[in-house]
Amino acid sequence: MLPDNPTRDQIEAVFANDRFATQAAGCRVVEGGRGRAVCEMELGDIHRNAMGNVMGGAIFTLADFALAIASNTGGNPSVSVSSTIEYLSASKGTCLIATCNADKSGRRLGFYTTDVADDTGRRIARVTATVFRESE
Repeated sequence: MLPDNPTRDQIEAVFANDRFATQAAGCRVVEGGRGRAVCEMELGDIHRNAMGNVMGGAIFTLADFALAIASNTGGNPSVSVSSTIEYLSASKGTCLIATCNADKSGRRLGFYTTDVADDTGRRIARVTATVFRESE
């Protein structure tokens, strides 16, 4: 379990076990704390679909990784029970940045919004998610 305001090294140590996000997709932690996380992913050919655009699954993976950090820092562990993604535009940049914030973080349920933008500032997607918190 992570404290409310962990160091980036502490976050990376815990979430290094999210191997699909960290190793396959290349997601990286920028910052994190209770109810908030910022993660990024350098884009490469592996992230692109047949049309040359960034795959929706790559975008969602980054957003889900940020959600995992924001919802599992401080407090009881949580699991996602529902997520909805809206794709707003195609990325024109070389990196995606996901910023996740808690809209409401209760004892049993948490509600989060993750905004994904590229490094040009273009808004790429928005994910809303509900998490369930395990009891002590």
